[in-house]
Amino acid sequence: MNNPKYDFLIVGAGLYGAVFAYQAKKAGKNSLVIDKRTHTGGNLHCQELEGINVHKYGAHIFHTSNREIWQFVNSLVEFNRFTNSPVANYQGKLYNLPFNMNTFNQMWGTKTPEEAEAKINEQRSEALENIKTQGIVTPRNLEEQALTLVGKDIYQRLVKGYTEKQWGRKCSELPAFIIKRLPVRFTFDNNYFNDTFQGIPIGGYNRLINTMLEGIETQLETNYFSERNYFNSIAKKIIFTGQIDQFYDYRFGNLEYRTVRFEHKTLQTPNFQGNAVVNYTEASIPYTRIIEHKHFETFGQDVYKNPHTVVSHEYPQEWKPGMEPYYPVNNQRNTKLYEQYRSLADNETNVIFGGRLAEYKYYDMAPIIERAIQTFQNTQR
Repeated sequence: MNNPKYDFLIVGAGLYGAVFAYQAKKAGKNSLVIDKRTHTGGNLHCQELEGINVHKYGAHIFHTSNREIWQFVNSLVEFNRFTNSPVANYQGKLYNLPFNMNTFNQMWGTKTPEEAEAKINEQRSEALENIKTQGIVTPRNLEEQALTLVGKDIYQRLVKGYTEKQWGRKCSELPAFIIKRLPVRFTFDNNYFNDTFQGIPIGGYNRLINTMLEGIETQLETNYFSERNYFNSIAKKIIFTGQIDQFYDYRFGNLEYRTVRFEHKTLQTPNFQGNAVVNYTEASIPYTRIIEHKHFETFGQDVYKNPHTVVSHEYPQEWKPGMEPYYPVNNQRNTKLYEQYRSLADNETNVIFGGRLAEYKYYDMAPIIERAIQTFQNTQR
């Protein structure tokens, strides 16, 4: 109790925990990383099947405009040139994403930016007028917000069904802020992200995590809550990346999440859909998208060198205790509940909360890395 063995106990071997541990090691600090799973990497973990790195917990595409973060990850493992260019399937017809000149041509046959912009503005104006006639100043829900941003055609074919499957609620029942904006490009550009850098680690995300955790004591299949008093006693500070409501024994109630069930299939074909990500946007199809993993790391005709492929169907569903929590449900009830837990966390002197579960916030990978680095630097001041 009076002479802790470790500078840091890091609860969770996901991206946040691995980055923090790596920074601590570089600074001469010693850490113990524990995780209840059988593997490191959290939801970044890849499982190799038929020589293909399968994103077991859903597709993860690294993207950032922060040059320092890009240089940081590439100093650990080289990244490839993967560019995220998803395709949407609505009633058997394919549309490029994000919404761009290719999409508008596929939907309306428009060929110039002027034609496409006129079509969208016509539908946006119609939606705005409908709202005004009801005496509404600003969109009250996601449906009204989407209609005023992109109009009825794009909303009905590419937004409505997908969103309602993702959240398990009607768009008219979802808050407008979920889609404060929808990207519309009047160029023939299928690159989903606007960031300067994007790619996938060559050899998969396990290489990235393993490099950061190399030489750092790590214990898997270890539940912090089963020996909480012991773990609290062996380190000067605790870095907690799990669910903040669980840390406080759910004293104010459970925070809510959406989760995803994955159905992984190995197929005896070298190329199933020709793209890494295909969204299925109609409500009658139960899954939201199919991921074909080999396209994250294999390009062009090289996909045919491996006669197999692995695809994953994603089925969003309501989260229940015991399931993996994915997406925070940031409605009024959960926001208020999180603020109660956050007030407790702010008063902790030797516990630091970090990551999507501990902060009840969805993070992309680059911001997680940036935040973990900054948090460690703050502990040294």
